[in-house]
Amino acid sequence: MSKRAEAIAARVEDFVRTVVAPYEKDGRRDHHGPTDALVMELREKARIAGVLTPHILEDGSHLTQRETAIVLRQSGLSPLGPLACNTAAPDEGNMYLLGKVGSAEQKARFLDPLVRGEARSAFFMTEPAEDGGAGSDPSMMQTTCRLDGNHWIINGRKKFITGAQGARVGIVMAKSGDGACMFLVDLPDPAIRMLRVLDTIDSSMPGGHAVVDLVDLRVSPEQMLGASGEGFQYAQVRLSPARLSHCMRWLGLATRAQEIASDYANRRHAFGKPLVDHEGVGFMLAENLIDLKQAELIIDWCAGVLDSGSLGTAESSMAKVAVSDALFRVVDKCVQVMGGNGVSQDTIVEQAFREIRAFRIYDGPTEVHKWSLAKKIKRDWKAAQA
Repeated sequence: MSKRAEAIAARVEDFVRTVVAPYEKDGRRDHHGPTDALVMELREKARIAGVLTPHILEDGSHLTQRETAIVLRQSGLSPLGPLACNTAAPDEGNMYLLGKVGSAEQKARFLDPLVRGEARSAFFMTEPAEDGGAGSDPSMMQTTCRLDGNHWIINGRKKFITGAQGARVGIVMAKSGDGACMFLVDLPDPAIRMLRVLDTIDSSMPGGHAVVDLVDLRVSPEQMLGASGEGFQYAQVRLSPARLSHCMRWLGLATRAQEIASDYANRRHAFGKPLVDHEGVGFMLAENLIDLKQAELIIDWCAGVLDSGSLGTAESSMAKVAVSDALFRVVDKCVQVMGGNGVSQDTIVEQAFREIRAFRIYDGPTEVHKWSLAKKIKRDWKAAQA
């Protein structure tokens, strides 16, 4: 690992543990997540500490994926850490995409405010399943775009749009006669109508997860990423790194949950000895150590694949399945070790359980990734027979 990444990660860890963690009891939040006022206060502290958007360097270059992994893991030690350090989803993935494929004008208008931590963003792709829209299968997209004079007109409904309420930058996916398209939009826009914010199991995302209608949204051609029909191509650029960065951040949170549960098990006595000395408890914490290390290693392996220039589609699917399932086992055991305290909000263990449970669905459910990998096995077998 590079010395620069180790130094950045150490600064991020110190900041999250000493500055951010005390804010976990701050009342400025609703059911969906922290308020923007709290986020911006923390980002100002991160700016002063030199850890704002730490994965993007002053010259605009991005840390390698292996370097990013250790930095984002430390930012994830608190549910507020990624928000404070500006490494949270969907902003981190959107910044990565725009940095890779945005034009100079698009970067100045849409990317720079995100990197400076002055704005939040939203990625408008998922659609209502009840309407037959795109979810795990993006080819089912029903949102349309068509040229009208010198503007594109977009119509459709989107669902589970993280952070849409309060976002200033939007990336909207729609389909034209050529195929999928991707547009950059300024928010708010009267043509993007907030129907409701869903009540979900997680509560770490400012703005929550919204259902929105796009009604005759007018977008200039300069706001399209690439050309008409290239939307899925650009989605692939974002896909694997975004999957993996989820793994990085949640590894940090699960690590913190393990620390809290281990401290509890060593301090709490029952039946004449510390809980950790009871096999039923000690073995759970030992199994957690194994899962945490395996998660760390598969993240590093997948990051190395991405750093080689590969899209890493299959590798990121493997990592996402392995890490999300392993980390859920970790936080579930942490709750169990702590008993009644584990299901209370006296520590962040209860929230970690909820957040990581949702992670097993977000960015593709475990079952979809396994199905995709099974198809790859079949393709590879057929190729070997030819």
